[in-house]
Amino acid sequence: MTETPARRREVSGGTNGPILVGVMPGQHPSVVEQAAVVAGGTRLPLVFAYADVTVYPVDGTTGGPAAPIDPDGVDGDSRNAIEALKKTIADQLSGLDIQWSITPLAGEPARALAREAEAIGASMIVVGTREHRLTAALKDATAGSVARHLSHRQNRSVLVVPVNPRVPDDDDDE
Repeated sequence: MTETPARRREVSGGTNGPILVGVMPGQHPSVVEQAAVVAGGTRLPLVFAYADVTVYPVDGTTGGPAAPIDPDGVDGDSRNAIEALKKTIADQLSGLDIQWSITPLAGEPARALAREAEAIGASMIVVGTREHRLTAALKDATAGSVARHLSHRQNRSVLVVPVNPRVPDDDDDE
């Protein structure tokens, strides 16, 4: 009897695609730092992405035309956010031999990151957890976290970087 090897299912992205990193203004630096560690070890480029929830993708594609949810809203906020993020990331990665770029995305962050990951063939997605604040806890309870949505709806690896992890004082796991 001859055994036929099972066909391998091709998973989009693989391990050669860039590393997609979800970023936002005011984010804890550990997310960029951990993404840089992974990129340095794998020699893969980083693609930082900022998902602006005040705009939506008109045609549902990544990088396509976007329109504001509120047409009377303040214009240029997304461009300002991208420029500020670009400077922050450049400062953090200064002196490291890592290729990187930044791209604006439109819409709900988990969906926007998933679309972008598929479009660029990302090998993994890196996101951070929320800060420990009441508003973050309420958002997590009502809408769920970006990390949770991605980890349940992705066919690629998702690295979740803990931001200010809380370890209870009575934690005796040793």
